[in-house]
Amino acid sequence: MLKALEPNCDTAYPSKFQAHRFCVAPMLDWTDRHCRYFYRLLSKQAFLYTEMVTTGALLHGDKHRFLNFDASEHPVAFQLGGSVPGELAVCAKMVEDYGYDEVNLNVGCPSDRVQNGRFGACLMATPGLVAECVAAMKQAVSIPVTVKSRIGIDEQDSYEELAYFVETVAAAGCRTFIVHARKAWLKGLSPKQNREIPPLRYETVYRLKSDFPELEIILNGGVSSLEQACDINRRVDGVMVGREVYHNPYLLTEVDARFYAKRHHYQSREQVIESLLPYAKEQRAQDVRLHSITRHILGLFHGVAGARAWRSYLSDNVHHADADEAVIIKALDLTRR
Repeated sequence: MLKALEPNCDTAYPSKFQAHRFCVAPMLDWTDRHCRYFYRLLSKQAFLYTEMVTTGALLHGDKHRFLNFDASEHPVAFQLGGSVPGELAVCAKMVEDYGYDEVNLNVGCPSDRVQNGRFGACLMATPGLVAECVAAMKQAVSIPVTVKSRIGIDEQDSYEELAYFVETVAAAGCRTFIVHARKAWLKGLSPKQNREIPPLRYETVYRLKSDFPELEIILNGGVSSLEQACDINRRVDGVMVGREVYHNPYLLTEVDARFYAKRHHYQSREQVIESLLPYAKEQRAQDVRLHSITRHILGLFHGVAGARAWRSYLSDNVHHADADEAVIIKALDLTRR
């Protein structure tokens, strides 16, 4: 068993917030409830976020399917997409009633589909409307209402414009801003390209923290290691990591000690799978396809012996209608050869 690491992510800024957060980013089609359950086996402290769900889906669809989650996922935030204050208020209340710890407004997604719905990153052009949305949500709930944004959009990317956006939305009651340190091009770039082509500007986010010390500023974008996350965390109130966690989830086992100074009983990869098996069995009994769970664990053996055999066996054998947890056990056995 590994000993808990000495905390090495102390900050250069005194903070009145409870802890400097390590967050797992909301990732569309990825951070569903099965993914989050798996992540919670690896870290008890990391702050988890749901994938974005629109207000329309909650108001007109199967809200329980979108809102249901396992109690073990705490602390967990629900991310909403929308731009109508009244609808966001109603949906924020649903989120609170289901027991989430935070409701987050997406003001950062640049996809065409999101823009057509008049939410996501295009809302950065209308800080007054975002402030109205936040104010309506704040009035409806007692849990924190937070905002996830970019540092700018298109030609509207000066620091002064970003600071005005933050100042305006903060005046409506938002105390926490999660800032992707790239601007978004709303035309001409795909969501994937918007995560790669616009340059990272960490100094812009650091300046926000310096200019708004009373706010909680969390940096997102391009973080590829825990060492880098710790360096960033000395300058702001938290860091959010997305795709690196998804492709190499085992790094979460170090988060509790490094970021929260919590002694964590590290599990081996084999022990993580043993802890996951009862959940997989329970979900199969509720007619959940095994693939809905195993697609999130393909990266568990990233960078170690047996990784290819693990991925290949799971990928080739989980799509059968009768596939059950025995497939996971067999894949695990192949990693030992």
